[in-house]
Amino acid sequence: MLKLIQNRRWYYLFSSLIIIPGLISIIMTWVTTGAPLRFSIDFTGGTLWEVQFAQEVPPGEIVRIFNENGSSANVNTIGDANTLAIRTDEITPDQKVALITAMTTAFGEAPEELLFRSVGPTIGAEVTRTAVIAVALTSLVILAFITWAFRNVPHPVRYGTAAILAMIHDVLLTIGVYSIMGWIAGWEVDALFLTALLTIIGFSVQDTIVVFDRIRENSRRHRGETYEVIVNRSLLETMQRSIATQINAMFVMIALLLFGGVTIKPFIATMLVGLLSGTYSSIFIASPILVSWEYREGFFRWLAPRTGRKTSTASA
Repeated sequence: MLKLIQNRRWYYLFSSLIIIPGLISIIMTWVTTGAPLRFSIDFTGGTLWEVQFAQEVPPGEIVRIFNENGSSANVNTIGDANTLAIRTDEITPDQKVALITAMTTAFGEAPEELLFRSVGPTIGAEVTRTAVIAVALTSLVILAFITWAFRNVPHPVRYGTAAILAMIHDVLLTIGVYSIMGWIAGWEVDALFLTALLTIIGFSVQDTIVVFDRIRENSRRHRGETYEVIVNRSLLETMQRSIATQINAMFVMIALLLFGGVTIKPFIATMLVGLLSGTYSSIFIASPILVSWEYREGFFRWLAPRTGRKTSTASA
């Protein structure tokens, strides 16, 4: 039998090496911007205005026009130099008319409006608060449900806690990658990112529960085996199913990432990273945590009394 669970310390090390760069990126973003991630106007409030001109327009000229009209602006080109994305403070309809007039005077034509979205600071703060509450409540519900579902096995709380820790692993990895892409490609956290994050949480826990359920079944069937061997057997029996299920979804994500529109690429890339992390964590993080807890390894030596069962490297 292939011995997966015996290498659990290497899995922990590998995950740490992946997550740490993202945490460093988050800290750097926090130091430079005052926030852990680059938040879009969905969270901070403000206006996103995409306009297109018939000729090339330098972003600096747009910034100058906004400054002269009492507004600050962050301007970037989209695709070509004729299309610009303008992020600024919330502007009123009168200010918008004045800015269009100023741009028409400066460039000899009125720009074509592609997108205009304005979010007030109050709405942005409400979205942020709701996002935090949604993630926190989801975690509590998952912990309670898994603990109840595994109430007939010893230490059911461990299963719920291990699933939450694996979910945190996926969330940290996903947020870390998004933070790094914020530096590289200017990605900003918006409502789609929150949607992707909640979907990733669901996928992660779903796959973990499948593995845990097989551990519960094998604990009854193979009572004479050590816990380590039982978990290893369960992983081997469910690994092919877990990987095959996630690969089908990943193919769709890759196709959308390659051929989809520019505006949804951050969302699709986030989903893809989350699915990869969720598949990995359900096999190489959640179940190893159960074994480490059972044998009081590392941090877990302070959380549980010794059960008397010894670690075994034998295979069934």
